[in-house]
Amino acid sequence: MARSHEVANVPSIVSKLLLLGILMATITTTGAQIGVCYGNVADNLPPAREVISLYNQYNIKRMRIYGPNRDALEALRGSNIELILGVENERLQDIASNQASADDWVQRNVVAYGNVNIKYLAVGNEIESGPFAQYVGPAMEKIQNAISRAGLANRIKVSTAVHPVILQESYPPSKGSFRQDHRAFLDPVIGFLVRNKSPLLLNMYPYFSYISNRGSISLQYAVFTSPSVVVQDGQYGYQNLFDALLDAHYAALEKAGGGSLRIVVSETGWPSAGGDGQVTTKENARVYNSNVIKHVKGGTPRRPGSPIETYLFAMFNENLKRGDRTENNFGLFYPNKSPVYPINFN
Repeated sequence: MARSHEVANVPSIVSKLLLLGILMATITTTGAQIGVCYGNVADNLPPAREVISLYNQYNIKRMRIYGPNRDALEALRGSNIELILGVENERLQDIASNQASADDWVQRNVVAYGNVNIKYLAVGNEIESGPFAQYVGPAMEKIQNAISRAGLANRIKVSTAVHPVILQESYPPSKGSFRQDHRAFLDPVIGFLVRNKSPLLLNMYPYFSYISNRGSISLQYAVFTSPSVVVQDGQYGYQNLFDALLDAHYAALEKAGGGSLRIVVSETGWPSAGGDGQVTTKENARVYNSNVIKHVKGGTPRRPGSPIETYLFAMFNENLKRGDRTENNFGLFYPNKSPVYPINFN
């Protein structure tokens, strides 16, 4: 945010206090676990440089984009915002079958942006089944080879983004297990992640679990406002659905040889409009996302003590997304850059 030139004329002690405040805010944010997904399925969003300025204005230090958006990558140069960069679903077949294609993709979209702080490459998004699924594991291997050849394997981790459709069971969380018809996709992915010490990326929405099971899940449990434990699972007590879903995936990983893996929540959020007007409200969206920001500083009952790296979806309402009208209303900001509701990222 622009500041008045009159700041330069205030007394020295005030200037020092202002500087200290800025430094403390930076330190606080550096340790924060929250990023925000920058989706652009819209025709009315601000230019990428203004978007990056908005991230900086609100001290959002992590971002996810779903493909090599040139304008976004150029705007990110020198910003130090940590980035999840997506490898497009439609490129997976070519990359999986051709190391030269993987090398070219990495050279054009990673090496060429050496001063962009790319942290993860997400090889495909939510394609656990269907015609592209068979290419995810081989494409991850080829991209890893390309990253290694470029000398970036120690800085950038390769993964893929999945969502809870992979689970056979999720309740109680300790019974979490993967669907057998997804194991042909999952087993090579898990093996790859274990070998390369990469995290699994998980798009996880308590909102969708809640609206599909209103008879057995309370809204309080879904938005982190339950006053006490709701689900007791052996030694683990669950006060919110976010932890229960995440631990169900950890339990499933443990049963599938992935017990050493860490999960990054690569998407989560709550729509502010477009539904029945009772669940999809600005207030429920504000409460959920604000509580996510506070909550992920700690761990889950099954994995206590470790912060949960998490990305809110999404930065903007996106007017061209298809499907239910809620899909257009997950944004934290309107396209004019005004907040949909007040939220503190610190």
